[in-house]
Amino acid sequence: MTDIDVAVIVVTYRSAQLTIDCLRSIDAQRAIEGMRIRCVIVDNASGDTPAIARAIEAEGWAPWARVVTAERNGGFAYGNNVGVRAVYEHGRPDYLHLLNPDTVLRSGAIEALVRFLEADPRVGVAGGIFENADASEWAIAFRFPSLLGEVEQGLQWGAATRVLSRWQVPMHMGSTAQPVDWVSGASMMVRREVFDTVGGLDEGFFLYFEETEFCFRAKAAGYTVWYAPQSRVMHIAGQSTKVTEREAAPRRLPGYWFESRRRYYALTYNPGYAMLVDVATVLAAWGGSLKRIVLLRPRTQVPHFLRDLAAHSLIWSRNRRSSPRGGVVPRF
Repeated sequence: MTDIDVAVIVVTYRSAQLTIDCLRSIDAQRAIEGMRIRCVIVDNASGDTPAIARAIEAEGWAPWARVVTAERNGGFAYGNNVGVRAVYEHGRPDYLHLLNPDTVLRSGAIEALVRFLEADPRVGVAGGIFENADASEWAIAFRFPSLLGEVEQGLQWGAATRVLSRWQVPMHMGSTAQPVDWVSGASMMVRREVFDTVGGLDEGFFLYFEETEFCFRAKAAGYTVWYAPQSRVMHIAGQSTKVTEREAAPRRLPGYWFESRRRYYALTYNPGYAMLVDVATVLAAWGGSLKRIVLLRPRTQVPHFLRDLAAHSLIWSRNRRSSPRGGVVPRF
């Protein structure tokens, strides 16, 4: 029998040392019998290539790892698609593991995801459990964003949360594998046939929501997405953008986050639904703010969230003119 071929794709942007640490953890996974693990690192035009190339040479990783430089910083989806093409130059793998540079794989992390997908051909995407830098667990998977999910998040009322709990986007997971809507692209194992069927990640997303939309297409094509906690990965969130640092105070979100959110709703539903979601989100957030004022509770909202959301909404004709009429999805 031939070995199972697993290609790891790491997209880096000014994260050379983190990427090198990640590569060291990938190297430790390569002793698995019956599995071939190779890796392509994509430098999203940030200048990381020389340092990573030197480390690959010094550590003797060249037989299984190489770094390629993207022509531009086109974002997470673009960088991963560059990586897929580079991987395919040396043969189509059985599985592709999308992995953030600010991660360290724990023992058996890759094998656990591969074995999970091998056990059921209907499973197209799987992700595991994350650890924070202090070794505490971050056991989260996700439901697809929706109007009712936005209302629940904006209100943050006990009664509303109980009624709308089935639409909450974050799902607090345990130690048992479960089907979910989507998993974090920080560690996401994808069956090659999913790419063959639905194409690559949508390059119309610069950052955020791209793995959500990819899993949406995978599920629409008949594949399932699973949380598989047998795989453990340490993830130092937010190292490139500083947006998702878990212990930091809320900070203003960049414009591309709102553009990605708008694109997600317009593509997966329709522009009318996207506008309705924005209106519901604003009303729910106002309701949540009023409750906190009445109860003298501190503000927890992301700074300038409503102002930025309104500015990027499809309600405005200037944004409708630039709204997506289809995905920017490459075929490999």
